[in-house]
This record gives sequence, structure tokens and C-alpha cells, in this order.
Amino acid sequence: EEDEDYMSDLFIKQDVRPGLPMVRRMKEAIQKEEKQKEANEKNRQKSIKEEEKERRDLVLKSALGNENKGFALLQKMGYKSGQALGKSGEGIVEPIPLNIKTGRSGLGHDELKKRKAEEKLENYRQKLHMKKQANEQAADQFRIRFKNKQEERKMEGDLRKSQRACQQLDMQKDIDVPKETWYWLEPEEEDKKDEEDKEDECTSTDLSVSEKLHVLTTYLREEHFYCIWCGTTYEDAEDLSSNCPGNSAADHD
Repeated sequence: EEDEDYMSDLFIKQDVRPGLPMVRRMKEAIQKEEKQKEANEKNRQKSIKEEEKERRDLVLKSALGNENKGFALLQKMGYKSGQALGKSGEGIVEPIPLNIKTGRSGLGHDELKKRKAEEKLENYRQKLHMKKQANEQAADQFRIRFKNKQEERKMEGDLRKSQRACQQLDMQKDIDVPKETWYWLEPEEEDKKDEEDKEDECTSTDLSVSEKLHVLTTYLREEHFYCIWCGTTYEDAEDLSSNCPGNSAADHD
């Protein structure tokens, strides 16, 4: 055989795009598979149920003829095809349709199945509603806990500020020992007492942060005429009551 002439028009006209032969083979395979399915469908032998259904549908679609005894009786009484039943023509024109039952389940099974499906759907909706409520409740509880934690941290900061101010003001009045041990900030390094004494001290000051803050701010106002939120020391009780913007943390906020 002669070698191909790569400069000829025949070679130039050939489609040499990459991947084109594979696409062509895929199309041919799909077309072949579709033809095979059509051939299998034509050659497939229909089942008895399918043949019965086709015959039944054909009979139901066709109009009643003279061979039908009921229709023949109607014609003898003056009925004409396409005419409504009744003396004045107020009846039906088409026969009552047949609802043919093809399944083997008992009567009422479809209604029961429908009712169970509706109950299942309703239960699913209730579960979704309860889950949504639980998520909303959890979110609300988280926001409440977060707010309480922020308020607690603020009260702890105010308590430390009050303890620091109390220690300074007491020492200015030559008070070497606080009225209560927790009135002053505990030193970072101090000689530790026995464990039993420490436990007794803890039980004797079993107060919450808010209770300690209230007691200590009251002590500062009454003993030193000092408002922790104003950061001001007043001359006397009258000056404190008349010039202090508020008498509690809520008033200052």
C-alpha cells in the first residue's frame, strides 16, 4: 500500500479534534441500547393481568351498543344515545364510572393506609415543632446564663474595687485590722494559718458576691462617706445624701 499523502485535501478535511471518536462511540452505544430496549419491549410477552387490563379499558372506553340488553331496553322506552336520563332530561348522560379493585387487600384498607400516613405526617410535624421550641428555649437559657455571668463578673470587679478602697480608707484612719476579713483584698503572699482556721473563716463569710458588695458599699458610705461608683469621698452624711447622684449601683448605672 502506498503511504498516505498528508498534504492531500482528503487528509485536511478529516476531523481530528481530540476526544471526538470517543464521543461518537458513546452516542452509537446509547442508540444501540435504546434500540435493544425497544425490541425487548415489543417481543416481551404480556402477563395475564396486563391483557385483562387492556381488554377492560377497551370495553370501558367503547360506547354501549344494541347488543347490550340494558341499552336495548332504554331504546325501546324512547331513549336516544347522548340524551340525559329522566322524563325531563335532568339525569346523567354518561354511565356511572367503575372503580375496579385490582389489589388483594380488604375493603377499607386504602382508608386505613391513608389515615396512618396522615397520622405519621402529623407526628413528624409535632416533632419538628417540639425540636424548634427546644432550640429556642436552649438559646434563651444561654442568653440568660451569659447575661448573668456578665453581671456576676461586673459585681466581682465592683467588689474588688470596694475592697481596695476600703483598705486604703481604713488605713488612712489607722485601722490595721478590717472589720471583716473579706473587707480588704487578701494579700498575694502571707503566712498561712492552720487548715482548720481557714475552713472556719470560709464558713463564717458564706455570702454571695452581691451580698458582700451591698454590705461593703454600705460600710464605705456610712463609715467613710465614700461612694464607690462616684469615686468620691464626701465631707459628711448630709453632703453624701445631697450631692451623690444615686444611692445604689442601679441608680449609678
